[in-house]
Amino acid sequence: MPWDKIYYGVAIFKFAAFIRKSAMLEYNEITSKRFIVYEGAPFEVLDARIFRMQQRKPVNQTKLRNLITGKVTEVTFHQADKVDEAEIDKREIKYLYNNRGQWWFCEASDPSKRFMLPSEVVGDGGRFLKANSLVEVLSWDGKLITLKLPIKVDLKVTEAPPAVRGDTSKGGSKQIVLETGATINAPLFINEGEIVRINTETGDYVERA
Repeated sequence: MPWDKIYYGVAIFKFAAFIRKSAMLEYNEITSKRFIVYEGAPFEVLDARIFRMQQRKPVNQTKLRNLITGKVTEVTFHQADKVDEAEIDKREIKYLYNNRGQWWFCEASDPSKRFMLPSEVVGDGGRFLKANSLVEVLSWDGKLITLKLPIKVDLKVTEAPPAVRGDTSKGGSKQIVLETGATINAPLFINEGEIVRINTETGDYVERA
């Protein structure tokens, strides 16, 4: 194949890659589960609803989560608004242990490749991480920014005080300790040794597993 055609093909490929990387989203393309760049930071779209108020133009009412800080905010996008789609890379890693705020992981396919992530990247959901658990790490602009845990995990109860009959002062709940060391509120009937299901996003008890 002539070199000029090869060069032309490479140029077209690079241009197409640039177009994909620089994709702009219209206000109505900002939909749930997409990643966008808003005010210079990467966000995950948790919810998006397009509606029209009386005779006004339609708007897109969204709920966004900052992938770096974890903060959730509500943003309204109008017809004239456009945002960049965030290029988020994902890969699976294995959690090893936590030592004085240093969270150690390894590549899922190569245990010899170990690395540490700061608490800011691990987030509050880290308290529900069990040794050897597989999780996703997200990166943006070449930087690791956050972990993506399963929404629900099953953990063993290691400490649970006995329920006191008639005790309703705490709304029918008590504090229990999970195998990861995390402390949460759970119903009075939960006992030590049981497996419970936890919502890692809210930190709440869901049900017996």
